[in-house]
Amino acid sequence: MPALRPMAPSGIEALIAQRQLRAAFQPIVDLDDGAILGYEGLIRGPAGSPLESPAALFAHANAAGCTTALERAAGAACIEAFARLGCAGKLFLNFSAEALCEITASGRDVLALFDGIAPHRVVIELTEQSAIDDVRDFAHMTAALRAAGAQFALDDYGNANASMSLWVQLQPDVVKIDRFFIHDIASDALKFEAVRAMQHFAQASGARLVAEGIENEADLIVLRDMGIACGQGFFFGRPAEQALRTLGERAREALRAHHIAVFPEATRNAGVGAASGAPAQKMMVHAPALPRRATNNDVLELFNRLPELHAVAVVEGETPVALVNRRAFMDRYALPYHREVFGKKPCLQFANASPVLIEQSMSVEQMATLLASDDQRYLADGFVITDDGRYVGLGTGESLVRAVTEVRVEAARYANPLTFLPGNIPISSHIERLLSRDAGFHACYVDLNQFKPFNDQYGYWQGDEVLKFAAQVLADACDPTRDFLGHVGGDDFLILFQSETWHARAWRAIERFNAGALSFYAHADRQAGGIHGEDRHGNATFFSFVTMAIGCVHIAPGHGAQHGSGSEAIASLAAIAKRRAKQDPSGLVVIDSGNGPALLPTRES
Repeated sequence: MPALRPMAPSGIEALIAQRQLRAAFQPIVDLDDGAILGYEGLIRGPAGSPLESPAALFAHANAAGCTTALERAAGAACIEAFARLGCAGKLFLNFSAEALCEITASGRDVLALFDGIAPHRVVIELTEQSAIDDVRDFAHMTAALRAAGAQFALDDYGNANASMSLWVQLQPDVVKIDRFFIHDIASDALKFEAVRAMQHFAQASGARLVAEGIENEADLIVLRDMGIACGQGFFFGRPAEQALRTLGERAREALRAHHIAVFPEATRNAGVGAASGAPAQKMMVHAPALPRRATNNDVLELFNRLPELHAVAVVEGETPVALVNRRAFMDRYALPYHREVFGKKPCLQFANASPVLIEQSMSVEQMATLLASDDQRYLADGFVITDDGRYVGLGTGESLVRAVTEVRVEAARYANPLTFLPGNIPISSHIERLLSRDAGFHACYVDLNQFKPFNDQYGYWQGDEVLKFAAQVLADACDPTRDFLGHVGGDDFLILFQSETWHARAWRAIERFNAGALSFYAHADRQAGGIHGEDRHGNATFFSFVTMAIGCVHIAPGHGAQHGSGSEAIASLAAIAKRRAKQDPSGLVVIDSGNGPALLPTRES
């Protein structure tokens, strides 16, 4: 006869009365040294029953109207099992705001929560299950918990009811970051930036962060190198009735890993649209406007009164309908008899009836599209700045070009606008991180031979395609969790390899690029083996195909402190290696920073 499946009790009250709740514990780990600091206590129903999972338990309790009773029973079961197992560290217990408030409302002492354990060993986690009606009243509960010796935590921060306002008002001792922000943080720049913002706020408020939902090594190392204090997740251990006492070897090795994380860069969002402030407001010329019924004489009088004004807007009510350019208007009026003939005519006669309108909240990226438009009149006329469609001022074409140029130059320092790879500032920052951690790495400067003649022959558009192809080849050659790829500018790239297989990866990039670059040439040039052109002195020269050269500098582990000038010294050494690689038939040269410029073998034995 098959074994009978255990039956669930007839109700949550019966389950509690029969003491059939089981406690499970998941470790909370110090990401600095791997020590288990404590455990989150979780609850399970009878094994094999429909109420075994916590989701089923609480759904059933919610339907029966006894959720808070289940929370109290779950806490008691966790405390009892925690004490019986003799676990070290702190015990994290989950309670909703409703359950905690009910304790106060019933007149019971908050110490009743800690029957069987010293309060200073408990951290009460406020779950997201219910909102707090009156935060000020609830703050009395958190004060009572702290007075008893316990600590208070916000659970699942960034999700549901766990908001920044709650953080500010309750000032928790611990904040547990919701797993949504932790999963794939190693490859998601926005999640990375969100957690970094939480980290800054935690430092300001004095709270300790716990990253929930760590499930892989890459995410763990990013969090470790960010300086997040603690972590929790399946990578360390699943909830178990027998609490884990020491971390597994895989988790310990990940925490001890010598390579540093490659932080994901929000490069595609670091362009001109990332300019701070309201650029249209900064470019605004505060100028009076004329009503639609105004005459050309009114325009002339205004221009004579305000000699610095480049244009005047014509409005109907508060809505701009036209723009009169000063130079074009005054040139017409300088003609014989124009003032006498046209002075009393409507000013719309000499106006641009389709002026460029820019909302003052518009980003520079949005305004930059004007620079590529067919209608370039705005460069002379300028443009009208509006606030929700209402006229507020004018802008000049010159100021727009200057703003776009300045922001793009600044943005290019962070991300190359062609390949979207990190620019000089992130490159320098990553080198400094490598040196400060004394991590061993290979700095590889990448350059393309014969790229300028190709660019001259085929044009910049085709040249850009070659650069994008090179960026893709290099990206494919890198391990994104260990190797940092940046675009210095033009046809210069820099890879900071931490992969042990860096040598094979570099060779693979050279071979793949050199083969693929041929497809960018015309059939006749491929047949001829290159292109005819002129060298820098104007002499007729035959140029072979574009090829990749990589010069590498080896920085041994623990030798980073020798490079007092930091990233500049590393980049200079790599540039020396690159120049040698461009002269070497193999295209790959390695020098050792500790042994001077002596050449090392370039091919694997």
